[in-house]
Amino acid sequence: MKMNETRDNRKANGRAVRARANGSAAQRSARTASVERRTRETQVAVELALDGEGRAEVSTGVPFLDHMLESFARHGFFDLKLAAQGDLHIDEHHTVEDVGIVLGRAFRQALGDRSGIKRFGNAIVPLDEALCEAVVDISGRVFLAYNIAIRQERVGGFQTELVHDFMKGLSDEVGMNLHLNLRAGRNPHHVIEAAFKALARAMDAATAVEPRLRGVLSTKGTLS
Repeated sequence: MKMNETRDNRKANGRAVRARANGSAAQRSARTASVERRTRETQVAVELALDGEGRAEVSTGVPFLDHMLESFARHGFFDLKLAAQGDLHIDEHHTVEDVGIVLGRAFRQALGDRSGIKRFGNAIVPLDEALCEAVVDISGRVFLAYNIAIRQERVGGFQTELVHDFMKGLSDEVGMNLHLNLRAGRNPHHVIEAAFKALARAMDAATAVEPRLRGVLSTKGTLS
């Protein structure tokens, strides 16, 4: 009698494990988004897969931003296709900010009701003398703490202050707390690249599926 009960328990446990695995796989397979936004200033289209391999096809007309987004996708293991056209004859501001906005909307769409995600993520990333920290809470609440002071006005032709505008657009549209802290750094290229890589690692952790979790990671019952 006890042996039969043990076998039954093992079978039930096996079914439960498979059900959890299948549920997690189903969540992962659906975690994609396609978003397009058109204004008089820009046209931005994004395709995003959260559970990717870090592949990127990016064309914004702003080479330095392309480089940062390719790095972001690679180190976050996100598959990203992003194309943007903007009024670059005026300056790069509208394009950079709007890319952040549309990428944020893509993350929001791909996450759905945010069931099953770990929600929190943090990373500290070095790049030679630069050291940047990113801390993320995909809570539905919007807050950006941007503690990255860059003395130089430009990296090549790219305006360094536009990094803040990109991060603000991204964090607002995802609906998350984002803290970016520069711990050390001299070269502005290194500083900005370390920030994007830290953000990628933090976002990868925060968007990851937690197999032990049912519903959302909140006592309120919602992350919206």
